[in-house]
Amino acid sequence: MSKLSAISLFLLLVLSAVRAQTKVIHVFVALCDNKYQGIVPVPAKIGNGQDPKNNLYWGCGYGVKMFFIKHSTDWKLLKTIPNPKNKVLERCVYKHKTKDCYLVADAYDGQYIKQTTIDFLDACAGKYIDSAAVSDSKYIGAGGKSDLIAYVGHDGLMDFQLDNLPVKANEKKRDAMIYACASKSYFKEAMLKNGAYPLVWTTGLCSPEAYSLSFAIDSWLKNQTPQEVRKAAATGYSTYQKTCSLKSAMGLMSTGF
Repeated sequence: MSKLSAISLFLLLVLSAVRAQTKVIHVFVALCDNKYQGIVPVPAKIGNGQDPKNNLYWGCGYGVKMFFIKHSTDWKLLKTIPNPKNKVLERCVYKHKTKDCYLVADAYDGQYIKQTTIDFLDACAGKYIDSAAVSDSKYIGAGGKSDLIAYVGHDGLMDFQLDNLPVKANEKKRDAMIYACASKSYFKEAMLKNGAYPLVWTTGLCSPEAYSLSFAIDSWLKNQTPQEVRKAAATGYSTYQKTCSLKSAMGLMSTGF
């Protein structure tokens, strides 16, 4: 090999390593829906699963879209894309202000919570592959190409069963977070099969708003241990749910199997 070829190969390896450092988080949000989901009804305006702007889990102050705009100072909203794909009413793409990390959040029409759940689990297995525009000319891998995959919303597995649970498709390491009531019980079988590590999930009834997700992501980006990420999620929950102590929130949040 010539000296010039060796240098070119070295530069290519360096560039590949730099690209590999970019982290991607993909959040699947099943919009709160009084009509189509088996939930305790919330006020009609925030429980319309076809209205992301006013939805409890998206456009309200503690919903995923608005929390990362108004309450988390570490993220910058790059793009808001209406109807980016079938059954998704809106997509938001954020860039972390100090770390090489993008966050993609999809607001699924609430009546399609089953499809939201399927897409989330397929992404955890590496079978649902997506991409997201971060500028007019740049795209990033999402779905199963993400490093962290999260679900936010009602636990639809309380109401329906899935015919097939996806099996891990490749060796990529993926972490997962599931902010839904009693998600550890209902999602355990699926997570054992798909190979993603359940970094945060819940043991009982919860409010799946975005504060726990945000606090846990901050911890994850610092490469903290699973137990530290769990504590961060619990801290977020107890901070915004004033009647829930940190001790109780630690009991609600779990990590691993």
